[in-house]
Amino acid sequence: MADEQGHILVVDDNRMNRLKLSIGLEQQGHTVGLAEDGQQALEMLGAGSYDVVLLDIIMPGMDGFQVLERIKGDPRLRDIPVIVISALDEIDSAVRCIEMGAEDYLPKPFNPVLLRARLSNSLQKKRLRDLEKAYLQQEMMLRQSEKLATLGRLSAGMAHELNNPAAGVQRDAAQLRTTFSRLQQACLKLSGLKLTEPQLDLLRSLDELACERAEAPAALDSLSRSDRGAELEAWLDTHAVENAWEAAPNLVNLGYDATDLSRLAEKLNPSQLGTVVEWISCSTGIYSLLEEMGQGARRIGGIVNGLKVYTFLDQAPIQTVDVQAGLESTLAIGCGELGPGITVHRDYAPDLPPIEAYGSELNQVWTNLINNAADALGGAGEITLRTRTDGSWVIVEVEDNGPGIPEEIQPHLFDPFFTTKPPGKGTGLGLSIGHHIVVEKHGGRIDVSSQPGKTRFSVRLPLRLKTQGR
Repeated sequence: MADEQGHILVVDDNRMNRLKLSIGLEQQGHTVGLAEDGQQALEMLGAGSYDVVLLDIIMPGMDGFQVLERIKGDPRLRDIPVIVISALDEIDSAVRCIEMGAEDYLPKPFNPVLLRARLSNSLQKKRLRDLEKAYLQQEMMLRQSEKLATLGRLSAGMAHELNNPAAGVQRDAAQLRTTFSRLQQACLKLSGLKLTEPQLDLLRSLDELACERAEAPAALDSLSRSDRGAELEAWLDTHAVENAWEAAPNLVNLGYDATDLSRLAEKLNPSQLGTVVEWISCSTGIYSLLEEMGQGARRIGGIVNGLKVYTFLDQAPIQTVDVQAGLESTLAIGCGELGPGITVHRDYAPDLPPIEAYGSELNQVWTNLINNAADALGGAGEITLRTRTDGSWVIVEVEDNGPGIPEEIQPHLFDPFFTTKPPGKGTGLGLSIGHHIVVEKHGGRIDVSSQPGKTRFSVRLPLRLKTQGR
């Protein structure tokens, strides 16, 4: 292998030693910087980029031991290999330098062949360390990119999930304004009808029924509801009740049929019937609208709470985590991606204990596994989520009944950038990141078994994290 070449800093208070080293190094193809004392060496290291430092020990002012200590104590400089070249031909000095972090120790007068070999070895190690750091930095950037991609999908799903109930609340609020105005008009008419006390009691009971039916409408299928509405509209038209087409659906929700209207008419005179029907229709409609708005608001609140649980906002990195709650929050904020053709089954252990975990990162694992299962199903199929305990471990399984994963590619599923999805549809990092989170951060395991009709990812997590000092 050809010698590595680099930018070398020579630190020696003796001018002839500096020149001798400089000439020899430049003949080998290196570029050289020269420092005549420790302070100048530290300044040059701070201002430039060097691959190796050749350091003398005996120097005035700051000696080589102090320079070495300063280099290895600086996070910006500690990875630069230091080869000590000193006239101190004592084993204690060599050991001290190595213990302080020096890469090597050579006595003066140095052997040029030995120096060349040690220097080449140090440069190779430096190159490998630089490559490792670049790889780790790139991996961190890619992991962050995957997290941002997940966040983008999450944001799109959240927008869709929130938009539906929000639009429903907005629509109901507009309809409520109109219906309430009609109710006000009906109330004004009622005040001039000189209703008897039994008739007022009748209206109170109707109002109570309307309130009850808003929470539990009459159980009718769409066809029966349509037929009942047509029956009531015809009855109202026959009895000259205005706006029969508006009142009929609300009376259906009230649970009324033509017989109930006939009984109501027996307790009212013809001049009262139309106003009472309008009043109870508006009341029923308002109660129903309020119930729908409440459901929409609760749906929005559930999504927001699911997002809070999913992200573990305002909590420490390590929490006591309810795994099943994490699965549910993942479904709550991402169920829009599953599609109406996918059914989710839950087989949860009733006594599953909480675990110590990095909550938000663990939920990222569930997101990737569930989304991958949904992608495999192509919009139609079943996903089963299971939880159970095994001694001091919690097991989570995500299973789908899709076409399966070919056996030859299963060993590569957790490799970075490996994906079976078309270009632009996947980064190939989701399972790799999931493996990192489960195995490296939690000390767990993640396994896969697959055949046509049954693919199962199994995640094994410890109840307690092994942390330093425990």
